[in-house]
Amino acid sequence: MTTEVDPPGADPDRVRLYGVHTTPDGYALRDFLSRSTVAFEWIDLSHDDQARRDAGVDGLDDPRLPVCVLADGTRLERATVQSVAKQLDLLTTARSREYDLSIYGAGPAGLSAAVAAASEGLRTVVVEREAVGGQAGASSLIENFPGFPGGISGADLAERARQQAASFGAEILLVREGVEAEFHDGRIDVRLADGGRVRARANLCATGVEYRRLGIDGEERYLGAGLYYGAALSEAALCADEHVYVVGGGNSAGQAARHLAAYAAHVTLLVRGERPAASMSEYLLSRLRATPNVTIATRRQVVGLSGAACLERIVVRDGSTGRERTEPTGRMFVLIGGEPNTEWARDLGIIRDPGGYLVTGPDLLDAGRPPAVWDLDRDPFYLETSIPGSFAAGDVRHGSVKRVASAVGEGSMAIPFVHRHLESL
Repeated sequence: MTTEVDPPGADPDRVRLYGVHTTPDGYALRDFLSRSTVAFEWIDLSHDDQARRDAGVDGLDDPRLPVCVLADGTRLERATVQSVAKQLDLLTTARSREYDLSIYGAGPAGLSAAVAAASEGLRTVVVEREAVGGQAGASSLIENFPGFPGGISGADLAERARQQAASFGAEILLVREGVEAEFHDGRIDVRLADGGRVRARANLCATGVEYRRLGIDGEERYLGAGLYYGAALSEAALCADEHVYVVGGGNSAGQAARHLAAYAAHVTLLVRGERPAASMSEYLLSRLRATPNVTIATRRQVVGLSGAACLERIVVRDGSTGRERTEPTGRMFVLIGGEPNTEWARDLGIIRDPGGYLVTGPDLLDAGRPPAVWDLDRDPFYLETSIPGSFAAGDVRHGSVKRVASAVGEGSMAIPFVHRHLESL
């Protein structure tokens, strides 16, 4: 099976990927290129002869898979996101020893902040551990964002924002992850996983949230091999003639189900509650109900996974009767909310709420007084954490509204406060 992916505005010269679609490595590459709006062609290898003929390897079990062939003929064996991104010039290193502002996370909040900061002359760097866009970048269609009456894909919206930020001089470091941070001398110094360092006079955490797990046996085993967290848009074209399942009741799950319905034979949306969540927009729910190959099954919970090399079956419990039923499927997409990845803040004195979200601004005050760790005469600015000069915006922030437009607004709103902090140094 050959699948072409040609996102809006992409270069017509496609990257070619050869591999087995049920392997996590193949999925990681497809997902990264799709979210990076890089046009690519996936050649799915189904038997050893095809692997030898098309991919130039010894068979489906050859460790040289997946193989990536770039438009210029460059061949990468054992291809990884890191190696492909490097060859496509998507990887860059920090050009400055110190920045005015470092932003962690290239989702809507981080990119919006980068546009605002760089356009106002701040030396700005954005560090993103995966591709631009965050969870919003995986959305097939964002229909309630101002200025796009026909909707826009999350990847396309994120890519436009990335280009805009870069045009103002912001540096964007992709596939980079911070592993250790220190605050000293009015600076934040972050060590990256690849050994690099980023130092800045102020920082903004816009890392969003990670998809919440189901908490059942087999999740790690089937991750990227039939089990996907998020919409996994790169997989939609591979779902032809299949019955796939989407788990979740919010807008993200609804959009994923609607997008997959254009490719799959049937899509079943499994909702744990008696009805889709209040966070699912009424317009979206109406469209799902009107889509003939979509079934909305309420009071359903996935309690088991099974299969040999990849996912083959799921066990679904009926919340009304308690009965469990095994359903055959090779693909399940899980979108059941998220949890912030803020364990790094534990040792830095940054205050979090019980859910792990970063507390900012007025929410830090107790009886009108800042927390004991706050050492300035002024109160924290609105989006400022308990560390002066360290800000938070978007989904990772306590009390934020989980919408793309709100995250964009917070990212932009943080920059005037960054200016005020820098002026006080």
